[in-house]
Amino acid sequence: MSALFEGPDGLARCRWCGGAPEFLDYHDREWGFPVAQDTRLFEKLCLESFQSGLSWRTILNKREGFRAAFDGFDFYKVAQYGAADVDRLLGDAAIVRHRGKIAAVINNAARAVEMVEAEGTLAAFFWRYEPRPEELGPPQTQSTSQSSIALARELKRRGWKFLGPTTIFAFMQAMGLINDHAEGCSLRAKAVEARTGFQPP
Repeated sequence: MSALFEGPDGLARCRWCGGAPEFLDYHDREWGFPVAQDTRLFEKLCLESFQSGLSWRTILNKREGFRAAFDGFDFYKVAQYGAADVDRLLGDAAIVRHRGKIAAVINNAARAVEMVEAEGTLAAFFWRYEPRPEELGPPQTQSTSQSSIALARELKRRGWKFLGPTTIFAFMQAMGLINDHAEGCSLRAKAVEARTGFQPP
């Protein structure tokens, strides 16, 4: 089966973005483009943890609900959440109501605050784990890498939760630490260009 999908404009794209109408804009504007903003990096980690056992379509369709529920993923605010906030979130139909994942986001927000204090920024820490080219096979042929395994292990050591190597690899794909756009995808070259002009923190 081809790794490509022809979009409504006739341009080739990664096959997965043809799976649902809302995937197209996400693929074209976000996925695989480098990110250095701490709030966006934290948001993506949280959404990836919520996706565990679910489809990305479910999470993407609820993303604005998640942003509203978690104060725009301002981790300084989320780190202060208490029992009343957990009850509020468990009653919010705009998000995935899973007590363990909600608790993990609150825990991870506190760990993010600690990381900023220790490392300067989340971005400075995460970009340290950008995979080396020799770790990676052809696009979209793997779900983990040496770097995603190492990063997941280090996050666990620092007390982060619900973030295993596969989840971390998906985070790396989405946040541009890896350009995993398929060969022949019309966005692959744009992701390369964006990465060329990007200075890792």
